[in-house]
Amino acid sequence: MRTWREMRGFPLAVQLLLVNQLGVNTGFYLLIPYLATHLGENLGMSAAVVGIVLGVRNLSQQGLFIIGGSASDRLGARGVIIAGCALRTVGFALFALGDGLPILLAASVLSGLAGALFNPAVRTYLAQEAGERKAEAFALFNVFATTGALIGPLLGSALLLVDFRTSALTAAGIFAVLTVAQALVLPARKVEPTGSGVLGDWREVLGNRAFLAFAFAMVGMFTLENQLYLLLPDGAREATGWDGAAGIVFLVGTVANLALQLRITRSLKSRGSRARWIAMGPAVMGLAFVPPAFTTGAVPVLASALLLYLGIMIASPFVMELIPRFGRPELTGTYFGIFYVVSGIAAAVGNTLVGWAMDAGERGGHAWLPWVSCALFGLASAGGVAWLRRRGALPTLAEPVRERAHA
Repeated sequence: MRTWREMRGFPLAVQLLLVNQLGVNTGFYLLIPYLATHLGENLGMSAAVVGIVLGVRNLSQQGLFIIGGSASDRLGARGVIIAGCALRTVGFALFALGDGLPILLAASVLSGLAGALFNPAVRTYLAQEAGERKAEAFALFNVFATTGALIGPLLGSALLLVDFRTSALTAAGIFAVLTVAQALVLPARKVEPTGSGVLGDWREVLGNRAFLAFAFAMVGMFTLENQLYLLLPDGAREATGWDGAAGIVFLVGTVANLALQLRITRSLKSRGSRARWIAMGPAVMGLAFVPPAFTTGAVPVLASALLLYLGIMIASPFVMELIPRFGRPELTGTYFGIFYVVSGIAAAVGNTLVGWAMDAGERGGHAWLPWVSCALFGLASAGGVAWLRRRGALPTLAEPVRERAHA
C-alpha cells in the first residue's frame, strides 16, 4: 500500500510509466525465457540456429540504444515510447504466428529494436516528468520492473501448459494494451532543439570524458546484476538439486524490493552525496558473492541474492538520477542511450567471463572461482566511482557537469 500511496503523489504520466514498466517486464519475461526451448524442441532447430535468433534479438536491442536515445531527444520521448511498444507487439505476434527462420529473424529484429527505442525513451520521459523527485521515481520504477520480472516467468510457465503460441500472443496483447494506454494518457511535450545534428550530439556525449568514465565504472554493477540470470540460479540449483530453486532467487528479490526500495532511497537521499551511495551499491553487490564462495548450501546463495538486490536498491535510483545531469537537458535521451550501449556490451563481456570462470572452476575443482570473480567486479566498480567522486568529476545536485566534464 505504501508503494501505491507514493505512486499517486506523481503526475498521471509518471504513474502510467510505472505501470507500463510492470507490463513491459511481465510481457517480456513470460516469453523470452522460454523462446530457446520453443525453437529447439518445438521447431527442431539446431543449437546454432537458436543462438543466431537469440543473438539477433539481443544485438538489435543493445546495439541500437543510441538510436532510441537520439530519437527521444529529437522526436520527443512520448512518440518513441509508443512506437517501441507497437513494434514489440508486432514482433511478439510474429513469434506466435511464424515457424520459418526468416519470420523468426524478423520477429527478433523487431522485438530487439522495440526495446532499443522505448528503454531510453521511458527513462528520458520519467526524468523529465519527475522533476526534483527523480530518485524516488526511479526507485518506484525499480519496484514495478522487479515485480514484472517475477510475474512474467510465472505467467509464462502457466501459459506454456497450453502452448507457446498462446504465451506469445498474450505477451503481444500486453504490449498492444500498453501502446493504446500510452497514446491516450501520455501528454506530448515540446521538443527543444539540440542545436546540432545527430552526429554532433553523439560527439558531444562521447566527448564528455567524465560521463564515459562513469559509464565504464558502472560496468561491474551491470555485470553483477546479470548474475541474477546466470550464476545465482545455477548456484541455487546446485545447492538444492531442484530446478525450481532459481525462482526463489527472484521471489526473495521481489519481496525485498517491495519492502525496502523506497525506504532505502528516501533515507539515503537525505544523507550525504549521491555519489557515495552509488559507490556503496556495487561494493555491497560485490560482497554479496563472498558467502557462496566459501560456504555451501542454500542459505549462502539466498543471502547472496538478498545482498545483491540490496546493492542494486542502494545504487540504481541514484545512477538513473545522475545520468541526465552530465550534460544539457536537450540530450537526456542520448546520454541514456549511450549509457545503455556501454552497459549492454559490458554485461555481454562480463557474462562471458563469469561463464568461463564457472567452467574453469568446475573443471579444476575450484567452485569458489566465479563467486570471487564477481566479488572483484563489484569492488572494482565501487573503486572506480569513488575515484571519480574524489576527483570532483561527478555532477552535483546544484549543477550539471558541463565544461569540467571535458577537462
